[in-house]
Amino acid sequence: LEMSSATRTLCGQAFGAGQHHMLGIYLQRCWVIVAFCATLLVPLFVFAAPIFKLWGIPGAMIAMIVSCWFLVISQFVYVFGGWCPDTWTGFSFVAFNDLWPAIKLSVSSGVMVWYNAILVLIAGYMKNAEIAISAFSICLNIVSWELMMCLGLQAAASVRVSNELGKGNAKAVKFSIKFILCTSISIGVFFWVLVWHSDIKLLTCSQVMKTLQIMSPNSLFMWHSRSHSTAFNRCSMARVAVGAGWQGLVAFVNVGCYYVIGIPLGLFLGYVTDLQVKGLWIGMICGVGAQTLVLSYITWSANWDDQVGKASERLNKWSLNHSEEDDRDIYTHGENNSVL
Repeated sequence: LEMSSATRTLCGQAFGAGQHHMLGIYLQRCWVIVAFCATLLVPLFVFAAPIFKLWGIPGAMIAMIVSCWFLVISQFVYVFGGWCPDTWTGFSFVAFNDLWPAIKLSVSSGVMVWYNAILVLIAGYMKNAEIAISAFSICLNIVSWELMMCLGLQAAASVRVSNELGKGNAKAVKFSIKFILCTSISIGVFFWVLVWHSDIKLLTCSQVMKTLQIMSPNSLFMWHSRSHSTAFNRCSMARVAVGAGWQGLVAFVNVGCYYVIGIPLGLFLGYVTDLQVKGLWIGMICGVGAQTLVLSYITWSANWDDQVGKASERLNKWSLNHSEEDDRDIYTHGENNSVL
């Protein structure tokens, strides 16, 4: 997820600047970094297999792995099958250059991804941990369902902003952000109205349902805040930041809002005031709300003409022309013909 965020920024801006050949280079850099990290994680997955078997996870995991690999193989066929002649020009040694900036972009993007995982881990140390984790996970899953409705908006925000920055069109960037914000707010209001008029029925055990009912006095505030912040922030502000290449800045915002405000407040309300899962959820909402406000201010006060200049500098620093790329290719059509 983190690496895909960095690749989204670089590829979007390169495409907008007309440097189509660099998309393949950025993709290969992503492969190099991900392959290295995956190699380091191999022992962990090897020794974790017996634990997963005891939990009864293999069936669900096999289905997920097969579906994920099907998507990967399909994309490989599309890229290598000749449908991307402008963006995929073959393997190149250039992919091994400038790896550190790409790593920094990807790590910065991961701070937000780890937030929910940490909250679920904390829920496991509360009273009746099994029920607490079940209730908290159900709420997170429902939020994820809502998030699925905004996936297209997420992609549009990131791609549109990065493309226009690469083209050097600051006015188009501003217009895109305004349109994305209006759309995301409309989606948030729509879901808020739905929740206002009807309760969400959950098929679960009675004990978990009781835990969810304990959280119900805050349900209106919870759903309004989450639907609004999810649509407004994660589908808009966060993706605008990805398109602009602000992962480093957003990482500091996430650390402050999530790990300085959200988690400590959730721990205080959950353990000190004995609100348990309800307190943890309130802390999460406050952290996400703070992030929304800060990112909104950053986006509103940003000088997009300067951002265009920074995007141009980034592209000039990391890009190369076709002649330089051909000199350093591992595989090109010309070299292949000469060998034959």
